[in-house]
Amino acid sequence: MHTAFFIAKRYFSTKSKGNLIYRMSLIACLSVALGTMALLVVLSIFNGLEGVVRRLFYAFDPDIKIELKQGKYFSISPELIHKIESVSEVTKVVEVIEENVLFTYHGHQLVAKLKGVSRNFVQDCPLATHIIQGKLELEQDGHNFALVGAGIQYALSIRLNNIFEELQVFYPKNNKLSALTAQNLYQTGWIKPGAIFAIEKHFDENYVIVPLNFATNLLGNSDKRTALEVQVMQGSSIAKVQKALQTFLPQEFKVLNRDEQQMTLMQTIRIERMLVFMTFAFIVIVASLNIFFILSMLVLAKRPDIAILYSLGATSRTIRNIFLLNGLLIGLSGALAGMLLAWFLTWLQQKFGIISMGMQTSLIEAYPVKRQISDFIYVGIGVFLTTLVASYRPALLASRINIREHL
Repeated sequence: MHTAFFIAKRYFSTKSKGNLIYRMSLIACLSVALGTMALLVVLSIFNGLEGVVRRLFYAFDPDIKIELKQGKYFSISPELIHKIESVSEVTKVVEVIEENVLFTYHGHQLVAKLKGVSRNFVQDCPLATHIIQGKLELEQDGHNFALVGAGIQYALSIRLNNIFEELQVFYPKNNKLSALTAQNLYQTGWIKPGAIFAIEKHFDENYVIVPLNFATNLLGNSDKRTALEVQVMQGSSIAKVQKALQTFLPQEFKVLNRDEQQMTLMQTIRIERMLVFMTFAFIVIVASLNIFFILSMLVLAKRPDIAILYSLGATSRTIRNIFLLNGLLIGLSGALAGMLLAWFLTWLQQKFGIISMGMQTSLIEAYPVKRQISDFIYVGIGVFLTTLVASYRPALLASRINIREHL
């Protein structure tokens, strides 16, 4: 193997004036390098975008959410809450009731989601970092306060410093009444906006968070809930807690982790990532297949050398290994160069944000990137296997050359 590698390295690195095969080898090596670099850069960008999406939704979505598989409301009991809290890694269980209601403020109207949460919601709440106006509090001195999304604030022209105006909430009653008046058709409540949060458009334009007692009084469901939000101890395994909860909760409940709560979005990101990966992987494969033609030309050019090696005692296996190693040197050199370029370019983007999103309304200024060692390993293995397959046929033909015709 040492002899085969020495000769293969000579074929790969030896320059000669007008040597077309050497130049084509450099071009093939460069093609593999550029394809590998592009593939890894795109994967790093998708990793970064997925990370940004996760961080945005993690500010609003709980670690684990418990809700019904079918239906919306379920009865709550102290025993059920105690069972969930008894799991050692669980730090907080927030009771939630959520419903679409009509909001009015200073002559403006909007239908959005009213989310009632229990008092412990504000404890170690990740939403605190996204409060842009006011203070994160739901109750103070017997008064209720609402946390309003920035999109709803804009639509209703809400001003926190207006002490004379409150947010009015309407929810339709279920009872059948003959008199069609607003008092008979709707349950009404008033609450003062206490803070404005800005996370992402979906949340900012759809949610108003209020104390649980205010929501239950308005909706008329004092012992009903739509979900339980579970917070897990930092550093603990969410999957482990999720599995533990599934073991004792009734079958009608589903226990969702963060990704499962946003299943459609996460699947869309992963499908797009896979499609882009397949596209750029095909480019890398095409670049690697150029090695097949280069080695075929090299075998034709080196037939006298192969005949001499046979006459000196080289075996067909040695001849085959020479050209296999030559193809691998071309492919792996290109892959290594591409990995180094990808690492450098993603580092530049992380450090300086060279390529911006190009939108004033974007949540981040520059494209986010996140390098994953697994991507580099998988791409390297892929280039190795593709190059090995592309090199095998020319190497096999080289080992079958008739030495009598070329001596």
